[in-house]
Amino acid sequence: MEIYVVKPGDSVDSIAQQLDANVEQIIFDNQLEYPYKLALGQALLINRYTRNAERAAAVSGYAYPFIGEKVLEETLPYLSELRVFSYGFTVEGELIPPSYGEDGWMIAEAGRFGTSPILTLTPFGPDGNFNNQLIHSVVNNEAYTKTLIQNLLMIMEQKGYKGVDIDFEYILAEDRDAFTAFVWQVAETMRALGYQTSVALAPKTSSRQKGLLYEGKDYRALGEAADHVLLMTYEWGYTYGPPMAVAPINQVRRVVEYALTEIPAEKVDLGIPNYGYDWPLPYERGTTKAVTIGNVQAVRIAVEQGAQILFDSLAESPYFTYVSGGISHEVWFEDVRSLEAKFRLIREYNLRGCGYWQIMKWFRANWLLLHDRFYILK
Repeated sequence: MEIYVVKPGDSVDSIAQQLDANVEQIIFDNQLEYPYKLALGQALLINRYTRNAERAAAVSGYAYPFIGEKVLEETLPYLSELRVFSYGFTVEGELIPPSYGEDGWMIAEAGRFGTSPILTLTPFGPDGNFNNQLIHSVVNNEAYTKTLIQNLLMIMEQKGYKGVDIDFEYILAEDRDAFTAFVWQVAETMRALGYQTSVALAPKTSSRQKGLLYEGKDYRALGEAADHVLLMTYEWGYTYGPPMAVAPINQVRRVVEYALTEIPAEKVDLGIPNYGYDWPLPYERGTTKAVTIGNVQAVRIAVEQGAQILFDSLAESPYFTYVSGGISHEVWFEDVRSLEAKFRLIREYNLRGCGYWQIMKWFRANWLLLHDRFYILK
């Protein structure tokens, strides 16, 4: 497959003729809507009906139980692991099932496609946000830890999960070693029974990095404890921050390079965002709130608004601006060019694979490109 960037005067028909490609295939692969207008600077995936897969990769994706049935069905062939988001727990270690719906149907669907269903464990408080006091309570109390592990094993056996993903964020610095010990205990218990354990890691670039996201996670120790880890290499551009790329490749590379000084490459998955943000301008810290949008939706906004899509060469990410209702907007998102940059990084450093946050919106070109570049481990 190759990538074509739309130039002035291009149409789907002229591009197909120029590249000796199939018009209907271009429309289908890139989810173009009738009358198939294009945005200047838009990146299109062109299918050459051959594969260039160079190596195998493990691929995971997070999904809530309210994911569309069709979206899940179309995505599962490209996933090694489906990470169901998420189970919570109380301060005493009692397990709380997903609040967004029943997860059994997702597990059944994963089995149908040979994809391993993984239970994602998160410390969400009553307000729906990460709560480090929940973490503090459980990891510092042997009885609570034992209760939580027993409850995890019971649910996994009952429902058919193949492993657990520990996604704890904002861990207190004082709880760093206790959290590591907790992960060791979970992982050793799981391994003895044939289950796997993974840990989601905030994107550190140094062992001495300050901040609530970073100080509670010991990359080296957690890499030793877990079967594999996910680097959450996204959210540089985020809901309440200033407009910028969600996963700028220059910053992503820094995280990978640091991680590999602490954790073997065969244990490391690269986090990939399956979304973008639309910021109203001017940006005011503490006031401005970006809207989360899908990558296909971002291109459709550019087409509707007649905006030119630009590409930041340092971040290797697409962006554009437009004005609607008298309000200026700036949009950053992912396209096949930015994804290709991330796939190159996986190959360059021989990482285990990648993990998507999240797979709720169908982005066909991403999965086709991934499948073209890698053999998916099942």
